[in-house]
Amino acid sequence: MPSRCVFIALACFASSTLADRPNILFIMTDDQAPWAVGSFDGPTHADTPHLNRLFEQGTYLPNTFVVTPVCSPSRAALATSRYGSEVGITDWLHPKTEADHGLDPKTTTWYEILQSTGYHTGLVGKWHLGLLDQFHPTKTGFNYFMGHRGGGWSPSNPTLEKNGANQKFEGLTTDILSDHAIGFLNERPTDKPFLLVLHYRAPHSRWLPVAPEDWAPFENLKPALPHPNYAGLDIPRVEKMTREYLASVRGVDRNVGQIMKTLNDLGQADNTVVVFTSDHGYNMGHNGIWHKGNGHWVLKKDALPPATDNIPRGQRPNMYDASLKVPTAIRWPGVTTPGSVIQSSVTQLDWFPTMVAIAETTVPAGKIVRGRNLAPLLSGNTSEWQNDVFSQYSTKHQSTTHMRCIRTPEWKLVRDFLNADRDELFHLTTDPGETTNVIGDAANRSIVQNLHAKILSNMRAIDDTLPNAVRSAAP
Repeated sequence: MPSRCVFIALACFASSTLADRPNILFIMTDDQAPWAVGSFDGPTHADTPHLNRLFEQGTYLPNTFVVTPVCSPSRAALATSRYGSEVGITDWLHPKTEADHGLDPKTTTWYEILQSTGYHTGLVGKWHLGLLDQFHPTKTGFNYFMGHRGGGWSPSNPTLEKNGANQKFEGLTTDILSDHAIGFLNERPTDKPFLLVLHYRAPHSRWLPVAPEDWAPFENLKPALPHPNYAGLDIPRVEKMTREYLASVRGVDRNVGQIMKTLNDLGQADNTVVVFTSDHGYNMGHNGIWHKGNGHWVLKKDALPPATDNIPRGQRPNMYDASLKVPTAIRWPGVTTPGSVIQSSVTQLDWFPTMVAIAETTVPAGKIVRGRNLAPLLSGNTSEWQNDVFSQYSTKHQSTTHMRCIRTPEWKLVRDFLNADRDELFHLTTDPGETTNVIGDAANRSIVQNLHAKILSNMRAIDDTLPNAVRSAAP
């Protein structure tokens, strides 16, 4: 849980030289659901042998959450260990209406800290934290950038920035990004450690085209759907999208295999920490919707709920676990135990202090960090861990909401402070799929009040103020 002033002081390993520090490969996909990896502990049709191997070689963190289930604020939280409301990015950055907005380059990122202590840093792939030059990745901690400053782009024949200029590339985008990531690894300076942040576009829609070998396992698949009996569900559409989505995931998996092979060929596998995660989860027919936190109904037309003042017809903004959870593993040679699984709840806010600890450096004095260093948890040196997760999402494009959520291992309370009729309570122990909203049950009144108080406490801790929203009364 955040506190108003959380100052992290990490031990500096003075005896370690720059060359001794581990390399870091941080791989993040776009829109990858927790169920879209073969290591998922539940029903899945994912075909991801290379990711499975990575998860088995390191520690699997099945309860990893984002704090905003949409691209830009999630990426800002990863970079800064601050909530989107703290850095002025609360929804995905729209290229038409927010072309002059981005992550303030004065905001400290962990990429900058590693760069300033001698790491050779590179970002390949999606940025989505500002289009203007003042927000360029090279102003925020990266020596090298190849990719796309915006959010939406093609899965094939993309226009990408390389050497400071946009160029047209031929081929599949996932393959192209991987080729340039491999190029970064091969061409890096060998007298210093590297940080490579690889942000794939996939499996963001549109999903096709993909390589024939990635389509083949799913071409004739009839997938088992998570909630096939949801009233009005457009089953043929969900089945079609599931096939395409999983084929896109397989393209990521195939390329991760090539990246890992490169590390081995370069003799760097044993000295490289590898993280795999996503910027948020995804729904595919879960509770009648598809997409992420700014979800869309995937129902037949006659089953669509009517529009309301702030929610257009067809939209279903949400804070479901399928949107908030992300498939995550870390392989840290000498620290993580191969094949281990840690069930504790962590968030992407935690990567900032963890990466700084791995790099054997310190967070600058006065820098507020909301996340927690995962090193003690990963090494088995902690017996206590706070498992509450606070998340926020104020939608402003397809819909207008002020959603705030507190999740414990047993309960989840979601409040929409702008649309009170959308408040939800789920008993996760008995209803992990979040299919039944029990906020109206009189027996749960004290639970709602307690969780509501936690939401307000978390909001106060980060100065999370909401215009036109009443924060005082519990639902």
